[in-house]
Amino acid sequence: MAIDPKKHEMPVQEPSVRAHNFSEVALGYSEETARAEAARCLNCKNRPCVEGCPVNIRIPDFIALVKTGDFEGAYDVITEASSLPAICGRVCPQETQCESKCTLGIRFEPVGIGRLERYVADRHNEQAAEKKTPAEPNGHKVAVIGSGPSGLTCAGALAKKGYKVTVFEALHKAGGVLVYGIPEFRLPKAIVAKEIEGLQELGVTIATNVIIGRTLTVDELFEEEGFEAVFIGSGAGLPSFMHIPGESLKGVYSANEFLTRSNLMKAYEDLPDTPIMKGGKVVVVGGGNVAMDAARTALRLGAEKVAIVYRRSMEELPARREEVEHAEEEGIEFDLLMNPVEILGYQDPEDPRNEKNGFVTAIRCIRMELGEPDERGRRRPVEIPGSEFTMEADTVIMAIGTTPNPLIRNTTEGIVFNRRGGIETDEWGRSSRPGVFAGGDAVTGAATVISAMGAGKKAAEAIDRYLMGEDIE
Repeated sequence: MAIDPKKHEMPVQEPSVRAHNFSEVALGYSEETARAEAARCLNCKNRPCVEGCPVNIRIPDFIALVKTGDFEGAYDVITEASSLPAICGRVCPQETQCESKCTLGIRFEPVGIGRLERYVADRHNEQAAEKKTPAEPNGHKVAVIGSGPSGLTCAGALAKKGYKVTVFEALHKAGGVLVYGIPEFRLPKAIVAKEIEGLQELGVTIATNVIIGRTLTVDELFEEEGFEAVFIGSGAGLPSFMHIPGESLKGVYSANEFLTRSNLMKAYEDLPDTPIMKGGKVVVVGGGNVAMDAARTALRLGAEKVAIVYRRSMEELPARREEVEHAEEEGIEFDLLMNPVEILGYQDPEDPRNEKNGFVTAIRCIRMELGEPDERGRRRPVEIPGSEFTMEADTVIMAIGTTPNPLIRNTTEGIVFNRRGGIETDEWGRSSRPGVFAGGDAVTGAATVISAMGAGKKAAEAIDRYLMGEDIE
């Protein structure tokens, strides 16, 4: 039978409709489409797609089961390696990982691995009636700091081995960046809650409103709470700014604050407890997935116009192609090869009580051109002298990256940190302090969900060997 050269399209909401609601954009495969897509897999002997997966899911095996209609069998194969399949199927950059290695992709479009993973996980979550059974307790306690993808993955892997695991989350809701960072239209919160519920069924305890470094310290986890190992997966929640004039004006947000207010604090409601922008012109600075999320959220909150300002060209834009395409379809403008130099605000010195005082009115930018490649091989943006211009703006959102919060660094002895605030670890996630492991954005800085999961999974294996007195190497 001839192989279809193109992967089956993912059904989506119409752009004109979805731009005004927070419902999930991608609607998911049907059973017929999932099985047809699975039939495109060549089931290669050398399995390069598995090598491209940070958590090493046996991809050809689960796809073969989808092809035959054994969806629960496919789910079991996926969850041998991944604790969060419904999440990974939605937000992982498969195009640069497993799908980029797909042998079929040499001649045709690669198999839609992420779309199949999502289908299998969603089908299981809709139909599963039995709760998961906790493993036999092994008598050891492990603390996990942070309930984002690395922390949840580490907790799930250890719970399956019989460890008593407690996950400590600083906010009032578990999920970390999966809840406060990624919008509902890309990752429904019910999906995250369902995955966390599955971990709790395995025996994982979730403790919210606990700030490690304030409520408890790492030392207290060991000395007073009786934990034998600690995994730090606290993410990279400290936003970066450009340090240009006007960043302290009203109406300037970090993407972290903007998305947290919308995703976690429901700023989209008619009378929110924590209001953010309503209407007007919005400028988002940055070109990554977080910038796309912020821009598309602003549109759904009623912005009249949303523009993304990025200092390189479309070819260098780091966001996923799918997210960029969705943003363009929804009417978001891309102002490329330009960079902000100042944010302007309304000032009326004669009437200090004027309500407009201190609010953003415009953003001044300079045009850029691409010069010689930098140390990472990307062409360096260079300012074009005399090319400055002004864009109207009522809201400016800075989405130019994040770094780890310094709280744990400032309250913990014996752990080495790098100059960017990340924890120094070896390949197994071991820090310089015995019994303390780390992974995800707390180590690398802002990265992908699946890379954080891979780090959490590897650290869980190292913690198991450490507590069982085995050679980690």
